[in-house]
Amino acid sequence: MNLVRAELFKVRTTSLWWVMGLILVPLYAASLLFNWATASAGSPPPDSGVSDSQQAQFDAVMQPINVATNLYTSGQFMGVLIVLLLCAIIVTSEFFHLTATTTFLVTPRREAVILAKFGAAVVIGLVVWALTTLLNLIFVPLILNSLDYGSQLGEPAVWRAIGLNALAFVLWAVLGVGAGVLIRSQIAATLTLAILYTVGTSAVGLIFFLLTEHVAKWFENLQVLIPTTASQLMISGTELPANPPRWVGAAVLIGYALLAGGLGTWITKNRDIS
Repeated sequence: MNLVRAELFKVRTTSLWWVMGLILVPLYAASLLFNWATASAGSPPPDSGVSDSQQAQFDAVMQPINVATNLYTSGQFMGVLIVLLLCAIIVTSEFFHLTATTTFLVTPRREAVILAKFGAAVVIGLVVWALTTLLNLIFVPLILNSLDYGSQLGEPAVWRAIGLNALAFVLWAVLGVGAGVLIRSQIAATLTLAILYTVGTSAVGLIFFLLTEHVAKWFENLQVLIPTTASQLMISGTELPANPPRWVGAAVLIGYALLAGGLGTWITKNRDIS
């Protein structure tokens, strides 16, 4: 615990955490407004030209419980990006400020240091989740009441989605530390992760769409291998048509986190730090 507190102290003594916090607030607001606008728009009419499977997906997403779970988890997409970057910087800042050698001299067991960084990352992920969830619990009931859906807080699926959203933030935090171990440059890690998360997600999604349309329909189910898609799938209120079960999204994200955590620990233990 002392090592975890030390890692959190390093984060608190820099301006980085509140800069990220200031960035998160407008991004959260934009996410909430976008989800509200999507819920208000509703499903396209049957004669809009979409396929039957797409229409079924739209209709399922617009069910009150799915609208509610989407709104109560608003801020996940950009929130986990902030967590990803912050947790990568937990590692890269050691090399940026040339404190890595000192850290490992003070605590020679390198695996203890990296586990402390994972612990600090989990705390950061949960703090950001708690902040966005608190804001959602304040504003979303007002939005749902304006849509005549009621608050939906009596539905177990809503609380399950909120809980799984916490798991998603934790898993992305672990991914951030693992990425920081692989990319030791602070600037390179920040730029690479931000670009891969935003542009890369859209690019890979487009590739899967083209494969689905022009090669085989089963490629559509493989989109769950995209980490952001897995995150969204695991917090849906109900099983969605033409999508894998929610547990598949959770399993994919857990797999990425275990791989990043194991690889990060092994590399830190065996790689030359100086």
